[in-house]
Amino acid sequence: MKMNNPTIQIAMVDDHAMFRSGIASLLTEYNDIEIVFQANNGVDMQNKIALSSNIQAILMDINMPHMDGYAATAWLNLHYPHIQVLALSMYDEEVAIIKMLKAGAHGYILKEAEIGELHKAILQIVEKGFYTNDIVTGNMIKNFHQKDISPSHSLQLSDKEILFLQLCASELTYKEMADQLDIAVRSVDNYSRNLFEKTGCKSRVGLVLWGL
Repeated sequence: MKMNNPTIQIAMVDDHAMFRSGIASLLTEYNDIEIVFQANNGVDMQNKIALSSNIQAILMDINMPHMDGYAATAWLNLHYPHIQVLALSMYDEEVAIIKMLKAGAHGYILKEAEIGELHKAILQIVEKGFYTNDIVTGNMIKNFHQKDISPSHSLQLSDKEILFLQLCASELTYKEMADQLDIAVRSVDNYSRNLFEKTGCKSRVGLVLWGL
């Protein structure tokens, strides 16, 4: 029998349909979770989220085609900053965790976690704005979301420059990046040159390493 508690509306972004469906089925056993939509990748998410204004949290995979979890999280952080992103990944490497936090994720949990722990993570990230566990501490999240300790803050980068920097870490082409930034392709070259000048970097890879 279902209780009349308010439900938390979430979405799942993962390119493995069977995994998505399995997790969705398990989460729907909880009365306080409603999965509004599932998406195959960041681009699919963008198309669906415009029709789902009440989303509170998104479970985000990292390795996906067309737009990966880093780029999708950065895009959400710019366009839907009220949505809490919980990275749900098989990767336990520090570089992946750090890149997701820098992109704007509010927590990180491994796919091998028990469903009860995932449920707890969703509740915590919506209630408190972050989720902590053995691999991500509260201080880590706080530090990555404090702009005054970010190198980009000291350089006074614009929101679009910061998003461009985050998109550089994805597999998107410059044309695809231009689409995400809603600018002409030639303007991407301008962003590159400006950031090269500001950071002293010489390449896209250099910008990615500088931003880590």
